Amino acid sequence: MKKNILPILLFLVSFSFYAQSDKDEKREKIKAYKVSFLTTELELTSTEAEKFWPIYNTYDDKQFELRHEKMKMYLRRLDDDNINSLSEKDAATLLAQIESTDKELYLLREKYMTNLKKVLSAKKILKLKKSEDDFNRKLLKQYRDKAAKKE
Repeated sequence: MKKNILPILLFLVSFSFYAQSDKDEKREKIKAYKVSFLTTELELTSTEAEKFWPIYNTYDDKQFELRHEKMKMYLRRLDDDNINSLSEKDAATLLAQIESTDKELYLLREKYMTNLKKVLSAKKILKLKKSEDDFNRKLLKQYRDKAAKKE
């Protein structure tokens, strides 16, 4: 466990230099918190961690890009007023773009799982899935608690 502390500290410090805006800074803080949480939960050996994190970070960044940048662009075009004013041809194009992004996400996840299986046991991959879900629930709870305090 002590071996993991130095890389985490370096990781956290490096993020502070790359934050460009409030959103980026918040995302990087969440990402650093997630790395710390997953490292603790997964109990990775140094060899596993060395191979795991590049795979995980590549997947996480690409997934974020697809989900948040592409999908948000599509969803902005889907509010009620826009849907009603779209031509059938434009709607079909938008639908095809959404389907294409969904397929990209699926293929990305498939490649990610294939790569994970090369470095982690099936048991640790299941633990990773559970830990990610736990992290997301914890983050959502913090967000809700913070929102409730503002009311």
